[in-house]
Amino acid sequence: MYIAMNRFRVRKGSEQAFEQVWASRETYLDRMPGFVEFHLLKGPEAEDHTLYSSHTVWQSKATFEAWTKSEEFRAAHARAGNERTGPLYLEHPQFEGFEVLQTVRPREASAA
Repeated sequence: MYIAMNRFRVRKGSEQAFEQVWASRETYLDRMPGFVEFHLLKGPEAEDHTLYSSHTVWQSKATFEAWTKSEEFRAAHARAGNERTGPLYLEHPQFEGFEVLQTVRPREASAA
């Protein structure tokens, strides 16, 4: 598996607008081969920003890279940086990609 993350330092007071942009956008992710799941994460607050992260899980790095080269990717990101929302972030998102080396899941409950 492969996990692709983008970290966003969202300006204080822009959190609701940022969350609305994500909630209202068409992602096209569910159409892509190899897509497993997506999460939008809200992290800690600092003096000037709130940390967010978008987190997608893919079957492999190759399926993620295919997504980044697809028409669906271009369509999903066409509104990124839209002026109607104003500058929501302190800086461009920071991308981080990770190959999954280990996964631990809960044990199934044994029959009593």
